[in-house]
Amino acid sequence: MSENPVAVPENSSSGSGKPTVAFLGLGHMGGPMAVNLVRAGYPVAGYDVVPAALEAARAHGVPISGSAADAVAGAAVVLTMFPSGQHVLDAYRGAEGKPGLLETAAPATMFLDCSTINVDEAREAAALAIEAGHRSVDAPVSGGVVGAEAGTLTFMVGGEPEDFEAVRPMLEVMGRRVVHCGGHGGGQAAKICNNLILGVSMIAVSEAFVLGEKLGLTHQALFDVASNASGQCWALTTNCPVPGPVPTSPANRDYQPGFAGALMAKDLRLALNALQSTGVAARVGPLASEIYDTFAAEGGADRDFSGIITEIRAKSHNDGSQA
Repeated sequence: MSENPVAVPENSSSGSGKPTVAFLGLGHMGGPMAVNLVRAGYPVAGYDVVPAALEAARAHGVPISGSAADAVAGAAVVLTMFPSGQHVLDAYRGAEGKPGLLETAAPATMFLDCSTINVDEAREAAALAIEAGHRSVDAPVSGGVVGAEAGTLTFMVGGEPEDFEAVRPMLEVMGRRVVHCGGHGGGQAAKICNNLILGVSMIAVSEAFVLGEKLGLTHQALFDVASNASGQCWALTTNCPVPGPVPTSPANRDYQPGFAGALMAKDLRLALNALQSTGVAARVGPLASEIYDTFAAEGGADRDFSGIITEIRAKSHNDGSQA
């Protein structure tokens, strides 16, 4: 265990000995994560700028604060789950004349960001937190809404080893696997590399199923072969893009996410930014980013990312030409 655990503030009234958590961002992922912390006995003060998210969290037992500043007051941990790096940086520094979270928080507060953002933004956020006298960890997640609800997420964590150990018990409440990936920004680096693999593999699996359809293979026959051969991957065996072979996959629910196409498009743009900034000679990754950008823009934003197969199928013709 860490020699520097997260301190429990004196004003904590839970009696649990667990640190008070300001949970900011109670959307599809953040809401269920906050619920799991509450159920595990953590004193939580939640806040979101979206009224519907606040009410949904409240209905599931999450105590709600009147503002982000109210939630942060007295908290030992400030956990953020925001849509973008700019949201994180603005919240930390303050915007539109309002003080930021770093100024509002008590000294030596642990800032735990579970958003998925650019690596450079994660490192900038950590530097700002440390400069302001706080501690910082980036811990993006994988596992989607189902994983958030079940508490089976994977956390990819960047930060100092002692800070990783300090937040590990909290992360283990919300996730099944918690991996320390190195220094600040390491969690974000692991997340975008993983989702680059995922996006590319889902496109490949989807193209293979459409090709199999054209060649007269049943979905089950192709699945039975590929799932036990060198084509085996998570996109096939867990999130299979056709209904039938994997009854729990979103394909059996008309592609209700799951992991939405808009989120995959966002993560692949983050990967593309990293590929460009590091000079990696990538060809497939940028194409996958372009494909998912188009999918999201043409109606796939709110569908599961495995719904990309419907676009591939719609643009395919018997003569092999593209629309």
